[in-house]
Amino acid sequence: MKISELLRFNADGLIPAVIQDHKSGRVLMVAYMNKEALDKTIETGITHLWSRSRKKLWQKGETSGNYQTVREIYLDCDEDTLLLKVDQVGVACHTGETSCFHRTYKENDLVKLVTDGGILERVYGVILDRKSNPKEGSYVSSLMAKGKDRILKKIGEEAGELIIGSKNDNRDEIIYEIADLWFHTLVVMGYHGIGVDDMYDEFEKRFGKSGIRKGNNNNE
Repeated sequence: MKISELLRFNADGLIPAVIQDHKSGRVLMVAYMNKEALDKTIETGITHLWSRSRKKLWQKGETSGNYQTVREIYLDCDEDTLLLKVDQVGVACHTGETSCFHRTYKENDLVKLVTDGGILERVYGVILDRKSNPKEGSYVSSLMAKGKDRILKKIGEEAGELIIGSKNDNRDEIIYEIADLWFHTLVVMGYHGIGVDDMYDEFEKRFGKSGIRKGNNNNE
């Protein structure tokens, strides 16, 4: 049975499709599909949509090159909405922003997001900025200036404090120290030019595989 046969399309034969970045979880855009667009998406593995204004089928990225490789397709409990998890090439929004949802409503006004992506990406973006554009009084800039050995020393210190927090069985302390360790890990990643996406890729490679290495008697 085709997935299109399970869905409840509206009176116009359309169903909303939420497009989400497979790695970061960021919502990239919301569009519409008809049965033809959905079947074409499944057949090619590339997002195809239905343009309500042009009344035609179109492939996301067909003119911009910012296409989407579909990794997973979900349907909601009412079978009237789709969720597509994709690998996005380039940006998703026609404005040039990564996501169509690049503004937030704050204090009776629309405010453009300074940084894009999830919180890890946002923190990492600031770290890269402080590396490229050192700022007086910036902790990250001072760490970068002191060099790799100082950064690695902080990694060791934060790991040790996490161990102590865990030994104390103090939940709040553990969360706090993990945040410190993650932050300084992002700093060392920034120092070496390793992006958050590189880590997503590494976890993706490992997911579903045993962590036990052959020949390692300690893990058997």
